[in-house]
Amino acid sequence: MAETGQAVRLQVANAPLGDAGRGIARMSHQALTAMALQEGEAIEVIGKRHTTALVVGPYPDDEGLDILRLDGLQRVNAGVGSGDYVEVKRAEVRPATRVVLAPAQKGFRLQGCGDALKRTFHQRPLTAGDVISTSVCTPGTAGSRLPDELSGMLNIPAFGLQEIRLVVVSTEPRGIVQVTAKTEVDLRPQFEEPKEARRADVTYDDIGGLGSTVDQVREMVELPLRHPELFQRLGIDPPKGVLLYGPPGTGKTRLARAVANETEAQFYHIAGPEIMGRHYGESEQRLRQVFQEAQQNSPAIIFIDEIDSIAPKREEVTGEVERRVVAQLLTLMDGLEPRQNIVVIGATNRREAIDEALRRPGRFDREIVIGVPDEPGRREILAIHMRGMPLAEDVNLDEVARTSYGFVGADLAALSREAAMDSLRRILPGINLRDGMPTNVLESLQVTRQDFLNAMKRVQPSALREIMIQVPNITWDDIGGVEEARTRLREGVELPLKNPESFQRLGIRPAKGFLLFGPPGTGKTLLAKAVAREAQANFVATKSSDLLSKWYGESEQQVSRLFARARQVAPTVIFIDEIDSLAPLRGGGLGEPAVTERVVNTILAEMDGLEELQSVVLMAATNRPNLIDPALLRPGRFDELIYVPVPDAAGRRHILGIHTRTMPLGPDVNLDEIAERTSRFTGADLEDLTRRAGLLALRETLEAQTITMAHFEHALREARPSVTPEMEREYEDMVGTLKQQGPQRQAIGFLPLGQASS
Repeated sequence: MAETGQAVRLQVANAPLGDAGRGIARMSHQALTAMALQEGEAIEVIGKRHTTALVVGPYPDDEGLDILRLDGLQRVNAGVGSGDYVEVKRAEVRPATRVVLAPAQKGFRLQGCGDALKRTFHQRPLTAGDVISTSVCTPGTAGSRLPDELSGMLNIPAFGLQEIRLVVVSTEPRGIVQVTAKTEVDLRPQFEEPKEARRADVTYDDIGGLGSTVDQVREMVELPLRHPELFQRLGIDPPKGVLLYGPPGTGKTRLARAVANETEAQFYHIAGPEIMGRHYGESEQRLRQVFQEAQQNSPAIIFIDEIDSIAPKREEVTGEVERRVVAQLLTLMDGLEPRQNIVVIGATNRREAIDEALRRPGRFDREIVIGVPDEPGRREILAIHMRGMPLAEDVNLDEVARTSYGFVGADLAALSREAAMDSLRRILPGINLRDGMPTNVLESLQVTRQDFLNAMKRVQPSALREIMIQVPNITWDDIGGVEEARTRLREGVELPLKNPESFQRLGIRPAKGFLLFGPPGTGKTLLAKAVAREAQANFVATKSSDLLSKWYGESEQQVSRLFARARQVAPTVIFIDEIDSLAPLRGGGLGEPAVTERVVNTILAEMDGLEELQSVVLMAATNRPNLIDPALLRPGRFDELIYVPVPDAAGRRHILGIHTRTMPLGPDVNLDEIAERTSRFTGADLEDLTRRAGLLALRETLEAQTITMAHFEHALREARPSVTPEMEREYEDMVGTLKQQGPQRQAIGFLPLGQASS
């Protein structure tokens, strides 16, 4: 550390989302003491460029570390990246007489008086060429709105609902200045190039939910471009290419742009259709031109979006143009010299469709998955999209993140936009837009929790639009009479999905599958929905009619696609109802095309094949377990065979209490007596009983206020249990048979219902 009052040399580290756009830098108290600085004073950060910030103390974990935490805009302003070293010293700040600001993005127009920004940037140090943000939102709060004066400046419909980035075109006097009450702030309506060009449209602060993926991409892309001498010293060639793959909307393109901005590299974007030409050799020539320009302007990043469209598998395409383009791309990537400082980034959501010659070291050296974000990742993304959004006090971003199962970054951006539009729809009917937007209306504009709930009904997760996904609204409180099954499901599904580290610590694997079997109407489907809800997992429900097809081979593809999508949006619970129709005993269909046999083989391969099911649980329900192929019933596939029996008296009382929660029961209604008189009634039978009692009350008079015991007496005379004593005995025999070992189970075989063993 330097002497007191002198400049210090610190290593740059990324700032958390809560500091983004606030113009602050964090350093240790030792560094503050060495520079004789107090928190809140201005510092000068010297990298490739000079910038300024207000210094504050460190986070507890950073105390004693020689690091300087800067957000993405500040890193771009200083011309440095995370991990670089900068010189930090006390800034010589003078009051600004005049500051000229302009939109930092081309094509963005502002109108209004620049003096409205004085409160936003009051006492904040600025220097010419810096890009600054109006955002003051932190992820620890529900969100912060823009200053009132700034809300009316945006000449767009959703004014006040987004962060604004401005560039400091010039200052008077020159150098580091501070905005005061006497400063003249000149706001230009359109983008103006500052004296020192800055590019800060996307930085790492604008990317959330990717976790360690950003570090992997930086290691493969940023390090070779910024510090090629490291690879020369080690005597190895830097990586040439990185393939980003994952579902649409997860941030592959945005991540590539952020890396280009943070590394100050030239960015060349290639879209598949733009390359393809109708003349012979035109496509290859366009591809060569991009690579030649990149070589002349290195360091450079060549980003090929939807690379599967221009580099498909050559043996599967019929056109000669696609084959020549693939060959040209292979030649160009092999022709990249190791020290040209060029990295090729490809993005696709169909990795298996790319020609395998591209997917080898020396071309695309690493394949990095950009997956669907988990709950903490969704919370980060929501905080980014709501930096400048005026949120009401009842908005809880943790709740939104928890309920947005399967949402990717693009879905969450759409969710934020739809919620904001809902808030606009509330005020637009009472406003005459020709007269302009009143200031008091802008001040009262807020996005509420109800806006998000309404938006959630319209926005569907894009990764699962081809298959049915549900957000179950069934909880354990809605299910009664199945305590043993409920306990086993909580242990088998909830614990592994919520606490996977406990299973890793003990060296055991969680169960892969659960088969719920029992008489019809006992609540098997409700159990599956409740366990998905309580485990905070996606719930994908399917049935045989969704998966079976008349075309040869398509049924197996549907099953494989179902499991592939479930892996993408894990944690997921796949629920197959009436699985006996999808996976019956093999070898029994004489003369048919054996569709179900191939489906059974595909399910077996998916459950214990080469590709493991991580955080994916398969649940199935049937009332005919004797018809299911025995290979599915062994441990490692359906590990748990859970019998869901007809409820006993206590269970029936619980179920009756659930179904009569919202019913106006008369004082003479005795649910305990009804439970005693409904022997062998399933949950569905009891629901039908309460429905009949309500209909009988309405039959007497449409103005009925209560349901009496007489109505239940009448309903009991009409209702009948759906499970007979013979069926109950057969299921009990079946439970004993299923508990036997697999080989014995096949040797004994199963008796069809109606032929109980003597």
